[in-house]
Amino acid sequence: QVQLVESGGGSVQAGGSLRLSCAAKNTYGDMCIGWFRQAPGKEREGVAAIRTRSNSPFYAASVAGRFTIAQDNAKNTVNLQMNNLKPEDAAIYYCAAGLCDRMLVSTEYQYWGQGTQVTVSS
Repeated sequence: QVQLVESGGGSVQAGGSLRLSCAAKNTYGDMCIGWFRQAPGKEREGVAAIRTRSNSPFYAASVAGRFTIAQDNAKNTVNLQMNNLKPEDAAIYYCAAGLCDRMLVSTEYQYWGQGTQVTVSS
């Protein structure tokens, strides 16, 4: 059973930075590990994802150039470095894992973490 635990959420002012971590256990194959977010009243959206074996990242246009997803193989984590945060980035961020084709589509992911809150004040 794949297990995912997120950490690193918090509150920051616009323009600031946060780093989210996803501790992933029992992943297999060339799984995708993705970060999704959901703000109140909005649909869940894919933010960034990476293939664990090929190490290929993919970003939503809204975060490209500001967010970086990377694996830390020594710690079995997938980290999301978020820079130049904007108020519209505020949401609950979820880590997910799956054998995906479309890396930012939530229905491609079978395993989900509990989520971590990110608040960005203007």
